[in-house]
Parts: sequence; C-alpha cells; structure tokens
Amino acid sequence: MYLELKNRLETHLQSVLKARYDLQLETIPMETPPDLRLGELATPIAFELARKLRKAPKVIAQEIVAAIGHLDGFSSFEVAGAGYINARLDRVVGVRMVTAGEGSAPSGVGLHALVEHTSINPNKAAHIGHLRNAILGDTFVRLLRAAGQQVAVQNYIDNTGVQVADVVVGFLHLEGKSLADVRVLLDEFERTGERIDFYCWDLYAKTSQWYEQGNDEEKAARKKLRYATLHDLEQGGNETAEVAELISTAVLKRHLETMLRLDIEYDFLPRESEILHLNFWSLAFEQLKQKGVLYFENEGKNKGCWVMTRPAPASKPTAAGRPGAPVQPVEDEDSPAATDEDAKVIVRSNGTVTYVGKDIAYHLWKFGLLGRDFGYRKFFTSPSHECWISAEKGEEPHPHFGGAQAIYNVIDARQSDPQANVIQALRGMGHIAEADHYTHFSYEMVALTPRCAAELGYVVSPEDQARPYIEVSGRKGFGVKADDLIDKLIAATRAEVDARQTGRDEEERQRIAKQIAIGALRYFMLKFTRNSVIAFDFKDALSFEGETGPYIQYAVVRARNIFRKGGTTPEAVLREFAGADAGAFLMGEAAEDIWALWLRAGRRSLVLDQCIATSEPAYLAKHAFQMAQEFNNFYHKHHILTEDDPERRMFLLATAAVALRELVTALSWLGIESPEAM
Repeated sequence: MYLELKNRLETHLQSVLKARYDLQLETIPMETPPDLRLGELATPIAFELARKLRKAPKVIAQEIVAAIGHLDGFSSFEVAGAGYINARLDRVVGVRMVTAGEGSAPSGVGLHALVEHTSINPNKAAHIGHLRNAILGDTFVRLLRAAGQQVAVQNYIDNTGVQVADVVVGFLHLEGKSLADVRVLLDEFERTGERIDFYCWDLYAKTSQWYEQGNDEEKAARKKLRYATLHDLEQGGNETAEVAELISTAVLKRHLETMLRLDIEYDFLPRESEILHLNFWSLAFEQLKQKGVLYFENEGKNKGCWVMTRPAPASKPTAAGRPGAPVQPVEDEDSPAATDEDAKVIVRSNGTVTYVGKDIAYHLWKFGLLGRDFGYRKFFTSPSHECWISAEKGEEPHPHFGGAQAIYNVIDARQSDPQANVIQALRGMGHIAEADHYTHFSYEMVALTPRCAAELGYVVSPEDQARPYIEVSGRKGFGVKADDLIDKLIAATRAEVDARQTGRDEEERQRIAKQIAIGALRYFMLKFTRNSVIAFDFKDALSFEGETGPYIQYAVVRARNIFRKGGTTPEAVLREFAGADAGAFLMGEAAEDIWALWLRAGRRSLVLDQCIATSEPAYLAKHAFQMAQEFNNFYHKHHILTEDDPERRMFLLATAAVALRELVTALSWLGIESPEAM
C-alpha cells in the first residue's frame, strides 16, 4: 500500500512540475516524516528547485501544493518549515488497500537471476561463518522470488583447491592411508553414521600444524608435497585425485544435510574440477586475448605472465608499448594504480591459471557468454527438491543452468578484490550490461563472544575474556561446527518448551524447539547489516525479549491465540471486514498507534524493494521486529475479545489479522517458521 501510494504521488508531482514549471524530473525525493502528526510522506523537492527557479523554497512549495489538487489515496497536502511538502494519506483508503493486500504486486516478473552462496570448501565440517553466508544467500533468494524473479541457486564447490589438497595430504601422508583404505573408512562411516566432515575437521587442523613443524628442510619438503598434491588434484586421472573426489563428495553431502536443517537448498553445484577438465578456461582465454583485455608481460616482476590492468578514474593514458594492451585511464603517477603493481596476473609464468582467471571463465558461463556447458547429473534429493551437480558427461534430460540476466555472489568481504577483477574483465570484453548486473553480495566475518566460546568448551584466556569477540579459525581447529551450534540451540530451546508446553507430545515439543532455535539463529545472522562483524552469543540469540527471532515468533503465537480464543480465523475476519468503513476508528490521538500498525503492515512492498535494491536483508529483519513491537503494544493496550462495540471489535480483530499476516510473511521471507505455540 505505502509503496503504491508513494509512487502515485511521485508520478503526480512529476506531472505538476511539468505543467507548472515545464520541468521534467526523473525522480522526486521522498522521505518519511519522523512523526505521524506531520503526515506519512514528505518531499524536499522545493529546496532542490530553489536555485533553478530563483524562488524561496517555501514559495515553490506553496505553488506546488496549490497545483496538486485531489489525488486518490491522499487526504491533504501542506507546507511545513522552510519548504517541505507533507502529505497525509487517506486512512480509510489505506486500510482497505492493506486489507485486500493491494500494492504488493511483484516488481521483477520474468527476470532470471542467479544467486551463488554457501560455497564451502569440501574439506571439513561447515562452521558458524559459513552459516552467515548461507542464511544471507538463502534469504536473498526468498526476497527475489517474492519480487517475482526466476532464481536459480548455485553453490560453487572448489574440490581441487589447496584446502582439499591439505586434507588429502593428511589422509595419505599423516595417516598413511591408501585409496582402498579411504574407501573402507567412508563405508564404515556410512554404516555407523559417524561424520566424515567432523573427522576431516580435526585432520585438517592437524595437517596445518604439521606443515609448520620440524626444521627448515622438513618444512620445505612438506610444502613441496602440498603443491605436488594440489597439482595432482588439478590434473585429475590419478589415485590422489580419486582420493580427493571420494572425500570431497562425502563431505559435500554432509554440508547439504547441514544446510537442509535450516531449510536451505540448492539447484546446482558447479565444481572446479569440471571447469578445469571441460576447458572452460581455454575458451575464456581466447576471448580475453581477442578483446585485448590481457597482455603478455615481457619484463619486470610479472615477466612471462598474462596480466590484466586495473582501471582507474583519471583520464591519463597508460604507458605505451605493451602488445595488445588496451588504453586505460590512470590516476596520479604517485598512486599505486599508476604502476605495474596494478597488473593483475591471470596466467602465471609457469602456465597455471589463477583463481581470478578460472572465475572469469565461470562467470562468462553464468551469463551464457562462454559457448560451452557442463554435463549434469542428479546428486542430492530432498523431500521436495532435486539438486544437480556438474559432470564431464551428464544425464539427459536435465534442467538448464546458466544464462542469467543478473548475478549475485554471496562471498565474504575479503574477496572484494578478486570479485572486482572479474567485473573489470567483463567490462573490458564489452559485456557492459552483464557487468552492471553483477553484484558482489559481501559480508563480514562471524566471531564468538568470550562467553559463547567458554560455553562451547574452549579455554578462554584472561586477555581474550576482555575482548568483545574472538575470531574463529578452521585451520587452527578453533571454531563452532554448524551442526554442533544447531544442536546446542535446539537443546536450549527444548528445555524452555518442555517447561511451557507440558500438554504437548514429544514430537510436537521437538518440532517447536527446532522452529524456535532455527528462527533464533537465522534472525541473529540477519539483523546485522552485512558490513558488520557478528559476535555470536547463545543468550542474546535465544532471548524472548528484545530484537530476536523468538520475540517475533512469540508475537505470531500471541496473535494466533486471539483468533483461537475468539472462535474465528484471520481470513474470515478480513473477508467480513473488507467493505467496512473504519474511518470512525482511525481518527484522533487515541487511534494513532492503531494507524501506525496498519501503516507498518502496508510497507511490505517498500521494504522488499529496499532489500533488493541495496542487497541488504537486514531491512526486512528490522521491519519484522518493529511490526512485532507495534503489535505487542496494540495487544496490551486494546482489549480485543472483550470489546462491547461489535463494529470496533471487528476493526480490532482486522488489525490483529493484518499484523499476523504480515508477520508470518516477513518471517517466511527470512526463512523462519511461525510456531503454533511457544
């Protein structure tokens, strides 16, 4: 409702400015007044026009208000302060629109988007940091789909990287296992239910420590072994690569099972092994050379490498003489951007391709620009979903993946530079529209509060106890496995549910405990803006008070209890209320809190658009919390079921019904279930 009326006012003001001043403006600035007594919308447009029209902002505002006339959905317009124009909504119209759910039509119908998230190295168990990535990505997928976009979810699997190589070194050289031994171990784990990802968690930390032990000669030999193993993985077709395939596949399946506990699923798992073996890079390399994006360096520290030059905003040309080098602007000569330090190596002098090079090829495929495709085979089946994985030779028929119009990569902030290089390469190749629709959905790390670390059994030094958070490190074996965290959260909520819900059976109490625990975890990861470091804490996440998932879930339970006790349903109430005139209950100071709740319910589309435009789900988390707050205030202030006036009782029930509907919708977009009881 709010977004529709905001857009209606903006369009009308554009026509007023054209008719009154012969001005054509693409956008009209809109703001939300800090107090409802000032109206629901405001525009400072008069201030922007003052210099152009050579008039005082207040005079311009008065002229615009006089020219606005009547506009459906609005009751009045007025000049405020030195030139603001405040707009008051017609509350009766607003209530009717919210009741009917108007103003929430999808805005991105038909757009094919691709979201890549999670992307855990398949060398050990998922940890708490991976959960932030997966929850952010999954929530953004839900938001895009709510906006009407066609979204494919991908989880990139680096199964030939150094992290997998380290675990393979651990199996083959620290533990002395053969390929046959690894097969036996995996079969045994499958039979007993033991976690291969947990086993690899410890082995990875042990191997990382082993590299640093011994004298310089031993360290050098181990480093050589590490890179020889990495080379075998990239080449494929050998026993080392087969061990890596077995381990990484087994760990990957465990990752998918972990994420399924959070209701997170994927459509396609592209693997680096297929990008290498299907020669995606060779095709991309030829395109990059043909477009002049890469040049061969004949001197300096990058001699023998194929490199790409970073762009810079100034207008000076680069130094000439580099064969095939495109003319690029540079910054001041004293800036790092003007030196050879700026050259990004894509192919090393030994002929190996860097991470960025492989990523360029992968993203050309994502946009349907590569000219080659993966093979596909089914990999992981959940009760309602089929997940496919890349293969050199796949199954037929299969879904089509790739060829997206917009790409969102949920990758942590430390990868900003490589992501920028991929976008630069796309621009250099002339794929401007694709580069403009490539979003690095970056985020900061997840750490632990000292209290949380102690609760998980870690020894926290006095120095660490004084710090606001403690960083985790998978290489050092310090961190929280995702499944351990989920189990601990469920156990904590189960104790609370058992105390409150003594009349419910075992299965129902466990289901409620899981809903609360997962809701607490997801909300905690989403309520912070992406550029904030999160210090996770059990007590903070599970609290039924304050800005938490359980607080919002409890508001839903409270609202449902109203209808249960009243012997009706929200849907029945809204059907009966649809044509009612609520004007008498919307006016006066006593009605401000109720109108504020209706207005909040009407902001759904606005919040959705804001989340997508900024790639920031935290706005929705905040919206849900504020809705819960306003509903709880309404619940305590107004005695709904004991109201004597039948018309007012119906209006109060309708208010509760729209609040419940919007809370459930907001939680579902956050990936959080709404329990029947708590």
